[in-house]
Amino acid sequence: MEQLKAELSIVLGERLSRLECVSEQPYAHLFALYDEQGHAMPLLAKSFTCAGIAAQEAYKLSILAREGGVKVPTVFGMVATHQSPYQEILLIERLRGVSAEAPARTQQSWAVLKDQIVEGLLAWHRIDSHGCVGTVDSTQENNWAAWYQQRVEVLWIAVSNLHSAPLTADDRTLLFRAKACLPNLFADFNDNAVLVHGNLSMRSLLKDPRSDQLLAMINPGTVLWAPREFDLFRLWEPGMSEELLFSYLQRAPVSENFLARRGFYMVWESMANMIHTGKFDRRAFDFARQQLLPWLN
Repeated sequence: MEQLKAELSIVLGERLSRLECVSEQPYAHLFALYDEQGHAMPLLAKSFTCAGIAAQEAYKLSILAREGGVKVPTVFGMVATHQSPYQEILLIERLRGVSAEAPARTQQSWAVLKDQIVEGLLAWHRIDSHGCVGTVDSTQENNWAAWYQQRVEVLWIAVSNLHSAPLTADDRTLLFRAKACLPNLFADFNDNAVLVHGNLSMRSLLKDPRSDQLLAMINPGTVLWAPREFDLFRLWEPGMSEELLFSYLQRAPVSENFLARRGFYMVWESMANMIHTGKFDRRAFDFARQQLLPWLN
């Protein structure tokens, strides 16, 4: 922490009195910055544990800001630390607000907030990719099922080589069966790829604590072009998250087979997180198992 504070002081040309970690995510830590007098500065430092992700997020934020109607954080710059441990850091706008996880004051204000979130998502989901799919750094002309099969194959090989991974024999059997059933799960798939947030959750939404109005969407994922269901599968947690999913589906339905593919996406995205961060979300994986097993059987 002290080393990071010293390097940021040099970059900003102003001595920082302290850093305060305000958020820990699988890929990054978010720090509030305080000047020499102890006053909060109007920017945050987002430190990434994986090389290359900072530049991808900066580019993704610029596209989301340009194409959508919802506020996203402005990127002021990117720096890299000179001493070990090496870190890439985005300097981004400090936005006011609280996580949308916080309960709404009334059912009416929650209904309004859901409508605002859905409309914000649909603004991005109306941007067609014109045949492109993939992540910020590897967009290609392809169909989604073929591209995602490539992704699954890469993840499967990586997981197979992680002998110390916290996976049981049953977990690995599930992954093998899920990989084998991919052609059947995507047999009738025909949804176009669109611009997606790529990391949608209640934690990625900021609202005004007084009015419950949507302020911004933050922490996008690295996937740029994907079908709408690739945003929606993350809204799996009971309560507010599922209610938001149902509100979206009432406005813009997706294929009925999304229910089968939802567990499939969750299984493999949890593997991607484990490979890149070393952290395994057992709760999400077990939920995905329950959702996916009936379709495998």
